[in-house]
Amino acid sequence: MIQLVLDDTHVKKHLFPFTLTRSCADIRVGILTIRQKWELLLGVKVRVNGDEYLEPPHSDTQPVVFAGNIIPGKAFVDDLLKGHYPQEDFLQQSSIRILQQPWHIFEYNDWALREDFALITAGRQSQPIPASVSTIAPANIFIEEGAKLQHCILNAAAGPIYIGRNAEIMEGASIRGPFALCEGAAVKMGARIYGATTIGPYSLVGGEIKNSVIFGYSNKAHDGYLGDAVIGEWCNLGAGTTNSNIKNTASNVKIWSEGEKKFITAGLKCGLLMGDYSRCSINTSFNTGTVVGACANIFGGGLLPKYIPSFSWGAQQPVKYVFEKALEDITNWKKLKNQLLSEKEIQQLQHIFERN
Repeated sequence: MIQLVLDDTHVKKHLFPFTLTRSCADIRVGILTIRQKWELLLGVKVRVNGDEYLEPPHSDTQPVVFAGNIIPGKAFVDDLLKGHYPQEDFLQQSSIRILQQPWHIFEYNDWALREDFALITAGRQSQPIPASVSTIAPANIFIEEGAKLQHCILNAAAGPIYIGRNAEIMEGASIRGPFALCEGAAVKMGARIYGATTIGPYSLVGGEIKNSVIFGYSNKAHDGYLGDAVIGEWCNLGAGTTNSNIKNTASNVKIWSEGEKKFITAGLKCGLLMGDYSRCSINTSFNTGTVVGACANIFGGGLLPKYIPSFSWGAQQPVKYVFEKALEDITNWKKLKNQLLSEKEIQQLQHIFERN
């Protein structure tokens, strides 16, 4: 049996802002986080550097160490279980992806959704599709127990659609795969969602979304466009919020890299990359390739700066969020989803605040 340790020591800073508050291994891409993929494929718990709750392995087996930003595919792990450790460069492996930049999360989401869908649904029976739901390629749709959906359109011809446990798709929503709606999440009436998109656990979405990943417990509940974007946990996008994902010149988008302390090229399309606990007011317009740190409270007219640091209060001429006020606001948002702010989260946020 393989004992696996995921180490993100050397790559974590390049996946800012999402690794401010989590290991690379706990980034969600596809349906599952990277850690969850490894655990499901291996059938054992996986240790991540920095974990405090997992005891070191008690056997004499030397653990295998992989970088925490490696997204495993089934074929790759099958080879590992047969003892075939890859000899060539990891970048040449077709059955994995490697997160090296934050925009890779949405770039690799199509591949990861298909991998996760096949893994999660293998040998299982979907719940029946309600008669009022209009479908294309229904064999590519999987519905978990407790999910609610009526009078919506699901087109899985271009990729699979996964509806998680106790999730809800309200009437009038139109969805094209590949798409995942994770446990307890909801799509509001009339939403238009294009693949490849993941809506994380207990998130709420509406309006128009394309090729985006929204982590757990976040809201984009109203009209407005979100495209080629990644939104962290406990974020809220005010009504009418829209991001640009391509420049008017159709030239390369540059985004702020915290690891390199400069703007770097992200390709032709990149929308909004927003860290955990950040929020914006109604009708916010995000510039192409905007990076937002953790716990920013964003408001102000016009196109916003392309980089908004953690704990910003405002955007055009921001001041620093008062720490106690920030905790109070996060606590209020968490109460809306019946959650509490933990002591560990407070310590983590204080560390970010003091370093910012």
